[in-house]
Amino acid sequence: MFEHLDPVVLARAQFAFTMSFHIIFPAFSIGLASYLAVLEALWLWTGREVFINLFNYWLKIFAIAFGMGVVSGIVMSYQFGTNWAVFSDKTGPVLGPLMAYEVLTAFFLEAGFLGVMLFGLKLVGPRLHFLATLMVAIGTLISAFWILSANSWMQTPAGYAVNDVGQFVPADWLKLIFNPSFPYRLLHMVLAAYLTTALVVGAVGAFHLLKNPFQPGPRMMFSMAMWMLTVVAPIQIFAGDAHGLNTLEHQPAKVMAMEGHYQSHPDGAPLILFGLPDQDAAKVRYAIEIPKLSSLVLKHSLDAPLAGLDTVPRENWPPVPITFWSFRIMVALGFLMLGLGLFSLVMRWRGRLSESRPLHWYALMMGPAGFVAVLAGWVTTETGRQPFTVFGLLRTADSVSPLAAPAVASSLIAFALVYFAVFFAGVVYILRLMAQPPHHGEQGPSGATPARAAGITPAPAIASRRLG
Repeated sequence: MFEHLDPVVLARAQFAFTMSFHIIFPAFSIGLASYLAVLEALWLWTGREVFINLFNYWLKIFAIAFGMGVVSGIVMSYQFGTNWAVFSDKTGPVLGPLMAYEVLTAFFLEAGFLGVMLFGLKLVGPRLHFLATLMVAIGTLISAFWILSANSWMQTPAGYAVNDVGQFVPADWLKLIFNPSFPYRLLHMVLAAYLTTALVVGAVGAFHLLKNPFQPGPRMMFSMAMWMLTVVAPIQIFAGDAHGLNTLEHQPAKVMAMEGHYQSHPDGAPLILFGLPDQDAAKVRYAIEIPKLSSLVLKHSLDAPLAGLDTVPRENWPPVPITFWSFRIMVALGFLMLGLGLFSLVMRWRGRLSESRPLHWYALMMGPAGFVAVLAGWVTTETGRQPFTVFGLLRTADSVSPLAAPAVASSLIAFALVYFAVFFAGVVYILRLMAQPPHHGEQGPSGATPARAAGITPAPAIASRRLG
């Protein structure tokens, strides 16, 4: 039944499928862990119950998202040994230690403090509990550090040598870890995680404010989310521009695909807003473009020459249509996020942040936008690297295991059935939790009441009693 299919395409489809499910949960949990740390810090500082109620509300959601991210990540690691055995063999001496460092630092840190964070507020006291929350938040960032270092090395390999059997081996660990694209990609991904979380928190707050604009919990979460969006969205646009310039330097063919530049432009390249890339004809049909703007963006000069894919051997071309459109989806959503942040700033200045129904509908519709943008950015990054797994050094076709198409197709179908069943149930449960507003005396995952109700008093309240 599947004999006529290409096992390389099937292996790539399986990895893309599982990765698409996995990446949305770390993107959410990285930002949400930091948000929880901020909420608990504000509670300890001010003693206001609204912060601990919001903390317990989002802690339950974080626990589910974190667990789903861990489970989906474990499954992905097995694919390196099943579908990508040649890749694992050749890159193992480099990527293996990086993945191990992630486990030894980030995962152990998260696992060691997660139980205290979820269930220990009444048992260990507020200050030690805040330390546990902070450690989990730091652990998620350390995890992003190592995972993005490994992936960035595949994009811009550095600090390596090749041994006698054709394996990549470390030659300079600092150059390997801090490879040329790593700082840009780490900043871009962490900011994307914060934006994703801000959009979700803002959408949940907007949903409840549309029902009742006077609820203290939704008012506070919506205000915090809009501040984050207002500050981070423009930073992300500048970080994305810097990342693009770095990509132009080290992976020019990826930028050519993103821009739809099949042909070179010696006197300034246009910015193609929309069009239909035709890979066979090597042209963008029905292109809507702005003359010379691409040269201005990428080279900071209207007349700067830009090379096209006609300077790259055709066998090394990325799949332009996918890269072209995924990039535009990501950029368009980024500017919609910026627009939401600016809209919220205007409504805040007018004193209508919690009463503006158009703003709340805008925020509600943008709730999933962070996940879509993360997926679009990942597709842009990975398809733009093709046809290589290690850019310029190891081709994707030479990285797969010697498996027959039916074997890969069968596992792909099995993954699809299990993932859709399990993750559909998890997402539905998360949405049900979000459908209920945070309320007075909000309980955490253990069912315990907030620390104040349990007899634990934050430091500011103690100080105020003494001063009184």
